Amino acid sequence: MTDAPVIGVLALQGDVREHLIALAAADAVARPVRRPEELAEVDGLVLPGGESTTISKLAILFGVMEPLRARVRDGMPVYGTCAGMIMLADKILDPRSGQETVGGIDMIVRRNAFGRQNESFEAAVDVKGIEGDPVEGVFIRAPWVESVGAGAEVLAEHGGHIVAVRQGNALATSFHPELTGDHRMHALFVDMVRANRAPESL
Repeated sequence: MTDAPVIGVLALQGDVREHLIALAAADAVARPVRRPEELAEVDGLVLPGGESTTISKLAILFGVMEPLRARVRDGMPVYGTCAGMIMLADKILDPRSGQETVGGIDMIVRRNAFGRQNESFEAAVDVKGIEGDPVEGVFIRAPWVESVGAGAEVLAEHGGHIVAVRQGNALATSFHPELTGDHRMHALFVDMVRANRAPESL
C-alpha cells in the first residue's frame, strides 16, 4: 500500500514484536524505534507494554525521551498500551524513584492497579469507536486511570475503572490488544495517523 503510514514501536523493552505484527496487519509500515534518528522517520509511534520504570529509564539513556516529548507536543499520533498508557499520563499516582513520563494525556494513572502478574485476566471491553463485538482485553499487571481532565475522552471502562482514553492524537489502553489477534485497536490508531498526515499530502 503506497500511502501506508510509517508507524514505529518503541523497542526498548516489552512486547515489541506483537505490535509490529498487529500494525502490519492494519496496513501500516511498522518498524522498531530505539534512537532519535529513527523516531524522526515515523508518522506515529506505539509505546508497548512492559515495565514502565524500565522503559522510562532506557528512553532517557538512549536519548529518545526529549525528542519523543517534543513530537507528542507537536501532535505526532501516539498509542500506549499498559506500560505505554503510564508513559502517556501527565501524572502517575505512585511513581517509582526516577520514573518519568512522556505525557500527552491529561490523566492520572495508578500503576499495577488490577493486581500482580498472577492476577492477570481477559475481559470483553466495549470501546467507543470500535465497531462490532467488544474488544478482548488482556490485562497483565495493568494500570487504570483514576481521573481525566477536560481534554481527555474516556473510550472504555471495566469494573468501574477507566481503561481506554483518547486526547487529540494520543490514545491509551490499559490492556494489550496486540496479544489477541484482533487488530481493530491498531486499525483505529492507523486511521488516526493517516488522518494526521492528510493535510500534508493535499
